[in-house]
Amino acid sequence: MDAAVSTSPLRLALVGVPNCGKTALFNRLTGSRQKVANYPGVTVERREGERATADGRTLRVLDLPGTYSLKPTTLDEAITRDVLLGRVADAPAPDLVVCVVDAVHLPIGLRLALEVKRVGLPMVLALNRMDVARRRGVKIDVARLSAELGLPVVPTVAVKRGGADALIEAIEPGHWPAGGNAAALHQVPAEWRDPGSADAEQTQAHVRSILATIGYSPPVENHWAARVDALLLHPLAGVVVLGVVMFLIFQAVFSWAAPLMDGIDSGMAALGGWVKAHMGDGPLASLLADGVIAGAGAVLVFLPQIVILFFFILVLEDSGYLPRAAYLLDRLMGWVGLSGRAFIPLLSSHACAIPGIMATRTIPSWRDRLTTIMVAPLMTCSARLPVYGLLIAALIPREAIGPFNLQGLVLFGLYAAGIVSSFVVAFVIKQFAAAGRYSPLMLELPDFQWPNLSNLLLGLWERVRIFVSRVGGIILALMILLWVLAAYPEPPPGATGPAIQYSLAGKLGALLQHVFEPLGFNWQISIALVPGLAAREVAVGALGTVYAMSATGDDLSSQLEPVIASSWSLATACSLMAWYVFAPQCLSTLAVVKRETNSWRYPIIMAGYLFALAYIAAFITFRVVSAWS
Repeated sequence: MDAAVSTSPLRLALVGVPNCGKTALFNRLTGSRQKVANYPGVTVERREGERATADGRTLRVLDLPGTYSLKPTTLDEAITRDVLLGRVADAPAPDLVVCVVDAVHLPIGLRLALEVKRVGLPMVLALNRMDVARRRGVKIDVARLSAELGLPVVPTVAVKRGGADALIEAIEPGHWPAGGNAAALHQVPAEWRDPGSADAEQTQAHVRSILATIGYSPPVENHWAARVDALLLHPLAGVVVLGVVMFLIFQAVFSWAAPLMDGIDSGMAALGGWVKAHMGDGPLASLLADGVIAGAGAVLVFLPQIVILFFFILVLEDSGYLPRAAYLLDRLMGWVGLSGRAFIPLLSSHACAIPGIMATRTIPSWRDRLTTIMVAPLMTCSARLPVYGLLIAALIPREAIGPFNLQGLVLFGLYAAGIVSSFVVAFVIKQFAAAGRYSPLMLELPDFQWPNLSNLLLGLWERVRIFVSRVGGIILALMILLWVLAAYPEPPPGATGPAIQYSLAGKLGALLQHVFEPLGFNWQISIALVPGLAAREVAVGALGTVYAMSATGDDLSSQLEPVIASSWSLATACSLMAWYVFAPQCLSTLAVVKRETNSWRYPIIMAGYLFALAYIAAFITFRVVSAWS
């Protein structure tokens, strides 16, 4: 074999239907050696990792989007097909395909496996979740199945240590079906034809023949799971359970995170004090302490809350509950103009609207997809948590109302306001948009299972890494820029006020205050809203920078909470929270909307209606709370 060929990286693609355990197998094969990007020209997420083979070569493992067929109905499914056919730029056809099939639901996975086999690439079939299949009485003659398919069939249990060892051995280049010669592996048909109805019938008949030959017996019904589903999918009781689950999550976000937040806050304050004590007075010390450390620290302090929220979302997803919630809410969401398929994108938007908007590609109807995109920013994303957490902690007493925490109740109310407003906006869009036929949600409900700890930890690490990288990138750069604007020009001789009042930031804040004064916003808030356009969480760091530089004498404090508690009214804080329920202060979200819709029309409409709602809501909130208090 040619030396260049023998040392070149090999490409392995994982393909399978949704909820077959493909991503768990990907994590088992790659561990933490993963990266997430997008495919060229589209916003479909590209997950790729690496592992070393026994002969010292690099194996690049690609986790393709889940699909039921190579005849795509969504953009994600089209990407899976095109990658297998080598049609995607910078993504040549893989050298080996591992088709992951859920052994518990073998007939569904076999249909896809037969379609993938027709592509002509070397292929291994991973028969996953074999432990569950055995417990539920599923009988599969693995050797006979391998003979019928003409492929290596490897039983796996992706969620258990050692459960993928047989597959790891099978994907060593010397064991590949084509002998590991990468130069001879690309056998993709020049003229590929998407499967038609006749092909589907033929495939289904072939599946039935294989199942009969291998002595397949379907899984025994799980009566416990059936009783749980009867509760969770009940039109009334199921909604109550979902509401309770979400309510408890938001209570935990505040209750569990408090000690960790206090520790981070104290550590960042001590670091800022140490910098000033050892560097003395001067612009560099002020930049580091008041700009970089105060800005980044004011955002990092809310990392525990974000991690806890992500943890619960991942647990619900891994356990199989999220698809049931989507099914449960399909009729309600259809009534307001959304598809049940919108539930998962909208739930994802509670972490960040960007992946939520990207997840709408799974919605086949353009009208339903566009409606979901337009309301996704109304979900309370994690970037709002720093703002909400700061204001609630500063002005809402930490007291109990019965068994509940008052601060948690307020946070739950803010999340509920975002959800209710999204339903109202979707209903309004439905009245003006072209009428579309309601398409009931059809999906396969996955089995209940215990979340896998390693998958949870990897998922949390990925989200923490993304959040921290944002703090270290855009947020940090904006904090430095804001410090420069707040520090220069210096005050004139004889000036009596804080130096920031004479700076460019102070002048900008004074100008914007005329616009936001009816909402109860002072000039410091007005300044913070400007860098907050890049990312909502920047506003907290901006407030920390502005107040640190505007305070004098005994008022100087690295703690924002006591400053806000002493200088803001409750009406101002409530007005700002109402503003953040609606305001589209995330330019990245608008950019993704443009990419997803291929038009500037929709992000402009989105920004316009969200700013209008934010101003109206903040104005009404300020007036009502002022009158009440």
